[in-house]
Amino acid sequence: MSSHTVEPSLPPAGENPESPPNEPQLEVAARPPASRFPRRIAELVDTHALTLLRATVGIVFVGFGVLKLFPSASPAEQLAVDTATKMTLGLVPETVLLLSLAALETAIGIGLIAGRRLLRPALVAFFLHMGGVFSTLFLLPDAMWQPHSPAPTMEGQYVVKNVVLVAVCLVVAAHEWSGGDGRRSRGR
Repeated sequence: MSSHTVEPSLPPAGENPESPPNEPQLEVAARPPASRFPRRIAELVDTHALTLLRATVGIVFVGFGVLKLFPSASPAEQLAVDTATKMTLGLVPETVLLLSLAALETAIGIGLIAGRRLLRPALVAFFLHMGGVFSTLFLLPDAMWQPHSPAPTMEGQYVVKNVVLVAVCLVVAAHEWSGGDGRRSRGR
């Protein structure tokens, strides 16, 4: 009885053992110029990501704030007024509440867009405002949750989606309050 060992053989240099032998191989250096375009866009977005996040959330806040200046223009107007009325125990007139919310949201938006000295106060106001927004889930449960179900109503979804804005502003705040020196963890 004889036994022998078979040594594995390596393919010749330049061949990929996983592809058929007659298939041409593309070299990394031979990429067409168009494939570099997505990389350049990604680098540009990465360089300006925090500014982009700040500005887009700021635009959303200015837009929603300005809508509240015009009667019945904001779909969230009544929800906001009902929540603010409960929070102030009905002591503040609805028109004052609505104008105050409009001014607050617009100011937050302007602070986020402008950045610099306005950014920190805008972030503080944003997080306080979000506390009020999320309190709607508890202060107005009949409007926020479907009966006999843990699923939110359309109005409830309108409130819950703000977790995205909170996440964005947490990233912006972390950068701002860490000194804004560019130290970011990228999972490396």
